[in-house]
Amino acid sequence: MLAELSIKNFAIIESLSISFEKGLTVLTGETGAGKSIIIDAIHLLIGGRGSAEFVRYGEEKAEIEGLFLLEEETHPCYQKCAEVGIDISEGMVILRREISVSGKSVCRVNGKLVTMGILREIGSTLVDIHGQHEHQELMDSSRHLPLLDEYGGAEIASALEEYQAVYRKYEQLKKQLQKLNENEQQMAHRLDLLTFQLDEIQKAGLQPNEDEQLMEEKVKIVNFQKIYEALKNSYEALYGEQRGLDWIGLTMSHLDDVAHIDAGLREMHETIANSYYLLEEMAYKLRDQLEQLEYDPHRLDFIEGRLNEINHLKRKYGQTVADILQYAEKIAQELDTIQNRDTHIHQLQKELQSVTEDLLIEAKNVTAVRMKHAQTLVQHIYQELKDLYMEKTQFDIVFSKREGLLDAPLIDGVPVKFQEDGVDVAEFYISTNVGEPLKPLAKVASGGELSRIMLALKSIFSKHQGVTSIIFDEVDTGVSGRVAQAIAEKIYRVSVGSQVLCISHLPQVAAMADTHLLISKETDGNRTKTSVKALTEDEKIKEIGRMISGVEITELTKEHAKELLELAAKIKG
Repeated sequence: MLAELSIKNFAIIESLSISFEKGLTVLTGETGAGKSIIIDAIHLLIGGRGSAEFVRYGEEKAEIEGLFLLEEETHPCYQKCAEVGIDISEGMVILRREISVSGKSVCRVNGKLVTMGILREIGSTLVDIHGQHEHQELMDSSRHLPLLDEYGGAEIASALEEYQAVYRKYEQLKKQLQKLNENEQQMAHRLDLLTFQLDEIQKAGLQPNEDEQLMEEKVKIVNFQKIYEALKNSYEALYGEQRGLDWIGLTMSHLDDVAHIDAGLREMHETIANSYYLLEEMAYKLRDQLEQLEYDPHRLDFIEGRLNEINHLKRKYGQTVADILQYAEKIAQELDTIQNRDTHIHQLQKELQSVTEDLLIEAKNVTAVRMKHAQTLVQHIYQELKDLYMEKTQFDIVFSKREGLLDAPLIDGVPVKFQEDGVDVAEFYISTNVGEPLKPLAKVASGGELSRIMLALKSIFSKHQGVTSIIFDEVDTGVSGRVAQAIAEKIYRVSVGSQVLCISHLPQVAAMADTHLLISKETDGNRTKTSVKALTEDEKIKEIGRMISGVEITELTKEHAKELLELAAKIKG
């Protein structure tokens, strides 16, 4: 849920901090008081398009910050934040956006700077804003199929998963075939290039880790004199007359005379004796190393030439010798494929035909599962519309296939185009008047009808989308009477499962609020300010009375307001 919203220097708002609660929060106030400005601020906070015009006159920048609380670790926001390396601690997500007078935006999520695109992706998991003319995804026909898939849940997801496993193999085979079917001239050029590259690598006769071994040898040759002197001096220090081993041998001899007297002396004698023999052995090894040392200036020239050759290959084929050898193996396989092109094409065509048959089966299964859930969804939507006094409305989900080229695989005689989500196109169709044909939902124009249709669909899909907060911006425009009451009850039911913020001019909706916020505007000197106040029960009666009758509030309108609040309490109870 959206727990806290802070707005500074935004439009006519100088400074505003609003705390929100769970359930249904209704924002009311006179036209122009700033209700929609608050929704605009939230829209910008979740990645909406902004400009310098939003900055309050005379200020350098506008600042908007929102605190969201996530109750479940399965919330989609966790995954989105993890993808971009943002930590969520104690289920808290803080979005912040600043817009300067130059129009530049700075976006942060939990203190980390993010791009507008990332802010928009994260924001879409937290807030869903619906306005009378802002149809968003429910009015976008390309979103109807994903919405149906969300509604179908695990069964559609499982069918899609099986389809997509085959689809990935199908796409891979198509790419391989397409590559082999490139024109002859391109293929000939590719063949010449690969032949030259493979010949160059093979002639070099590279061995695994050869460059590392050569570098080690080069270091030894370059430091030959230093190594020779160190070995010679070390050997002479240990071995020879009056050298280190002579003195240690003398010590061992003296202790040998008294070792039988005391156990401690015997232990010391044994330790020194062991050390003597170890050092003697090392002296022999130093002598052998000295005898084997040989300086060959021609060998150094060979190593440097060989390393230059290897570095030349590295610049062309890989960062290491292992990379070069791996590349050689890869192009050898590609050469074999090109040289035996016809055979490979025939094999791939056979394999593609088999995979296509499997894919057709999986695609038909996905369609069947979708159509089953579509029937359930249609009945569900009928019930929602009936609750909103649109019982004569007809609703249907119309399926078609994505049409492919004439030589594409056929389903029911239609050439289809396979995509990652299947071959189906689904669109919501509706008719609000008896005798009128069903038309695409996007073409429904009546404001009042559109409000109810949107609310009916949102009542269903809000349960499947996982958003934290849903905002209705005057979606109840154009309705009155019993329809207004039905809309109020429907909005309240949506708020039972999700936090709902609603701007409304309907007293019926205001009466259903768990929290009622009054937005007002006042003039301080030469500037206008917007303020927000949470209403008490008595203040609710007064505000609902104003919504019923306008400016003049009579005792009768107060009684009517009380009746609405009592009715709302019964419905909620």
